[in-house]
Amino acid sequence: MSRQPLPEGYRPPRHGRTALVLAGVVAGMIGLTYASVPLYYLFCAVTGLGGTTQRATDDEARVAAAAVSDREFTVRFDAQTASTLPWTFKPEQRQVTVKAGEQKLVFFKAANDAKTPVTGRATFNVTPLKSGQYFVKIACFCFDEQTLQPGQSVDMPVLFYVDPAISDDRNLDEVKTITLSYTFYRDRDDTADAAAHASRATTTN
Repeated sequence: MSRQPLPEGYRPPRHGRTALVLAGVVAGMIGLTYASVPLYYLFCAVTGLGGTTQRATDDEARVAAAAVSDREFTVRFDAQTASTLPWTFKPEQRQVTVKAGEQKLVFFKAANDAKTPVTGRATFNVTPLKSGQYFVKIACFCFDEQTLQPGQSVDMPVLFYVDPAISDDRNLDEVKTITLSYTFYRDRDDTADAAAHASRATTTN
């Protein structure tokens, strides 16, 4: 049977167009899945979403230091460790008082309670969450993974300031206290190595 030409102005049925649109949406979602994690962290870093702090260059830190204001904040510190990390981890001071733009150096202490080297990595955030975009770190142990030898104890520094621009944000006028929190997790590769070592030991015994 010969195929008749389509009438002029003919459009496919609506359900056909809907199927095409849905197929395009699904394809787009699959593509976004691969990019979502880095995009999410980039968005958090720029906006402070979820209490994500900022990281300053030396030039940015100098500009902030030149604009120190009289507005003061109490910065409190909190430290936790995941159950898989055999460390003792705590702040060496519970809180400090800083002026906006003033650089402050504080320390956390970490000790490896295990009989083998252990590598950990810290996650962090600040509360109130909306203050994250103004809490700026110049140097921090959390920028890199940390490896402690058996029984080793170290002081871990954090150099930070509160961006003076916070005073221009009316949404943060009531903020007087900021809490900086860290949670140390065992590094994923280190966890895999430990599991493999335990498996070999069990097999040997």
